[in-house]
Amino acid sequence: MVDVVIIGKGPAGISSSLYPVRGNLSTLVVAKDFGGLYKTDKIDNYYGFPETITGKELMDNGVKQAKRLAVEFAEDEIVDITYDGSFNVIGNRGTYKAMAVILAVGQPGRKLSLKGIKDFEGKGISYCSTCDGFFYRDKKVGVIGYTDFAVHEASELLTYTKDITLFTNGRDLEIDEQSKDILQQLKVNNKPIAGIGGGDYVEEVEFTDGTSESVGGVFIAYGSASALSFALKMGVLTENNAVVVDKDGSTNIPGLFACGDCTGTFKQISVAVGQGAMAGKAVLDYVKKLKK
Repeated sequence: MVDVVIIGKGPAGISSSLYPVRGNLSTLVVAKDFGGLYKTDKIDNYYGFPETITGKELMDNGVKQAKRLAVEFAEDEIVDITYDGSFNVIGNRGTYKAMAVILAVGQPGRKLSLKGIKDFEGKGISYCSTCDGFFYRDKKVGVIGYTDFAVHEASELLTYTKDITLFTNGRDLEIDEQSKDILQQLKVNNKPIAGIGGGDYVEEVEFTDGTSESVGGVFIAYGSASALSFALKMGVLTENNAVVVDKDGSTNIPGLFACGDCTGTFKQISVAVGQGAMAGKAVLDYVKKLKK
């Protein structure tokens, strides 16, 4: 059990970690990787650097600063968050319990622009197994995805049905050993997908080779879990594909904060760092009040 878990180690996440750790709270940053900014070769508009700096240099420096202040780090892909009196941040390699959580995972996960997805949202297309799995009891369902996140979503559906197919859309699976164990309970279809078909509701997944497979519903879990994925499951308010926050980064769920690109803000490093600072100070105040 730690005081604060921060999901994401980009500028917003690292900035947010500095305030609780300097306030004597145990602080853990969990992320699988740095994200796209790490590969940026030229940054010219960030305050304090007279010469161009790379994304790698900037982010490596941020991590070094956080570690110097005693922020802990764990390399893991987070697939879910639950609450049972404390927050359970569920990764593929372990579960991290905390009094408060900051979401700093950047932009929403990769979107699928397949025929029929928008048309069937709410009519057999779902983005949350926890929210909607109950409606598919004993039905044949599909999960579109190829990562640990997709396997985790499929594993939650096993409570309601054993007839689950993971559709990778032609992608190779990118999963850890724990997911491979769960995969034994699923069917896997590697064909590239052309679209989703049906009448009033989803009836089939259509493939580019002209074939199709019948399903009663489809869950989208493509790429990595995003802040929106967590928000849907936790009941966090969202708007225009972004997490709704107050000016201090707090959401409508006590103890759950968000900062950076996932809040729909102006996508600049300086803004992410500023939002991280606000969320970090707010989480420090929140946990200190809980401890009193």
